[in-house]
Amino acid sequence: MPRDDISQMPTNIRLQVEGMSCAGCVRRAETAISSVDGVAKAAVNLATGKADVEFGAPATPATISAAMDKAGYPAARAEISVEVAGATCASCVNRIEIAIKSLPGVSQAVMNLATGRASISYLAGMLTVDDIAAAVAGAGYNVVAEAGGQTAPVDRHKQDQDRLTRSVWIAFALGLPVFVAEMGGHLFPPIHHFIAQTIGHQTSWVLQFILTALILIFPGRVFFAKGFPALVRRAPDMNSLVALGASAAFVYSSVATFAPAVLPALARNVYFESAAVIVVLILLGRLLESRAKGRTGDAIRHLVALAPETATVERDGNLQTVPIETIRTGEILHLKPGERLAVDGVVLSGHSYVDESMITGEPVPVEKGAEAPVVAGTINGTGALSYRATAVGRDTMLSRIVRMVEDAQGAKLPIQAQVDKITAWFV
Repeated sequence: MPRDDISQMPTNIRLQVEGMSCAGCVRRAETAISSVDGVAKAAVNLATGKADVEFGAPATPATISAAMDKAGYPAARAEISVEVAGATCASCVNRIEIAIKSLPGVSQAVMNLATGRASISYLAGMLTVDDIAAAVAGAGYNVVAEAGGQTAPVDRHKQDQDRLTRSVWIAFALGLPVFVAEMGGHLFPPIHHFIAQTIGHQTSWVLQFILTALILIFPGRVFFAKGFPALVRRAPDMNSLVALGASAAFVYSSVATFAPAVLPALARNVYFESAAVIVVLILLGRLLESRAKGRTGDAIRHLVALAPETATVERDGNLQTVPIETIRTGEILHLKPGERLAVDGVVLSGHSYVDESMITGEPVPVEKGAEAPVVAGTINGTGALSYRATAVGRDTMLSRIVRMVEDAQGAKLPIQAQVDKITAWFV
């Protein structure tokens, strides 16, 4: 099939329609969708609440959604958060957001560099984590996990911190002699005289070449592994800047060391210390950044740790210890003295005092008897209780608090979005 024919092939999408209650709603929703220039066919099903739309240019999911909103039958939206690896600067953030926004149905994408999390709002049913991962991979980054739920976030930054700590110390140990040999004389002139009278400046330059090469090959290789491929994609990032700067200083200095005749006499200087210091300082900045990122997840981990992993549930007339993920609304749970509540519920029998300070901040335990509400994560006192589950999993108050903290950490101030745009252009 000719390429032009392929590009003009119609696209089929299925949208979840909200607000319909009768056949008249169906007709109005279909009319609104069909009014969009480029829509070939629209079929709305009242029973399923879905709209099957066939369209081509110039229609897009966004224009179809806008027409549905205007008609009063909006397409259902969904939100998802994913953890993205490989972002190191505001320029990375900008490229990730552009890649995700290019997906059909995406209305908003916000990437937070500090948390490493991208929050996406899209038309329900039009996007999967695999679609997002493919788009992000095309921009040169990786989706490592879907974020959310009541599971404690993996401390991925711990490994980064260990790796960066080693790299910083290696780069510092190798770079310090280079810096002292080349720049020390500016602060303390006898250093240059000492080098000239012992090993000589030429030998000093060769040693600087070796030490700097080791820095660039080992701790500094990450900048080249990511920076130059980004240049090939015409999407330079901070790694590209570091790679170019270090390479320029290193190559020029190598020429001055091993082929000085190529350069004018007054230009035969070496700048190995520039390449070494660039790598050391950027690696140090990455280490500090990684530590800051690790601390952003502490609040979430502490909150999630409040929920127990198992609970005692009454099933088929027997008491069973089961993982809290298997508990369903309406089941009866039994709580022993000193245990944490697994889910939200209402007390059926028993009498006790429950420490609810993690929710209310009030240190005095609250008396609980029949019909009293109880909240997941709180701690039972000396009595025994049986209670019926009213909210489980993502619906518990604890899970909602976790999600609010995650949303707060992932949110951007308007000025931060402007800074990201400016920085992207700067890079």
